[in-house]
Amino acid sequence: MSKLTTEAWADALELYQYSYTSVAVGRREHEEWWLDVAAIMLGQTADPRGWPSLDPDEGEFERRDDPLFPFAEAPTAPEDVVRFRRRVTEIPRNSAHSLLVMLSIPGLDATKAPEFDHDRPEMERRADLIISRFPDGTRFYSNIGWKGDNPDFYEQPVRLTDPFSRYGWDAGLIAVNNSEVAMIWYFDPT
Repeated sequence: MSKLTTEAWADALELYQYSYTSVAVGRREHEEWWLDVAAIMLGQTADPRGWPSLDPDEGEFERRDDPLFPFAEAPTAPEDVVRFRRRVTEIPRNSAHSLLVMLSIPGLDATKAPEFDHDRPEMERRADLIISRFPDGTRFYSNIGWKGDNPDFYEQPVRLTDPFSRYGWDAGLIAVNNSEVAMIWYFDPT
């Protein structure tokens, strides 16, 4: 695998070029990391390494009216944190890897993605780069439902989510370690 550099990170984010997916990483500044998630949702963070992020709504009319858009609310108060904590479940690192790939596929279903078998090696290469940013000990959380302890999201399409956005359906991954918090979030506005 390539060493993770600004250029390699930018290349990895190309994984999401055809989906409505945002990717943002912020510095972990709070013991209660949900407050850092809120800062990401509100667009109040910059990548601590100065690397690119993806914000498909940047400059859009809705965002100018509401910096939280497309998210419905952010966990900015203790009672919000309690509610948000119940909306996600921790997933193992290998499951986070397959979820990173799935978040790039419209509909989040590999069985319905044309040419998935052909594109899969390149998609996984980019997912490898993304996950390499987060060292061992990083914890991963998602708002989706799954079966088993080690879900493989290629085999188990996403069918159930607890949406964070104003849309009826979204899915994402939160990565948390001692220095950074990241959100990779897919939206379906249909």
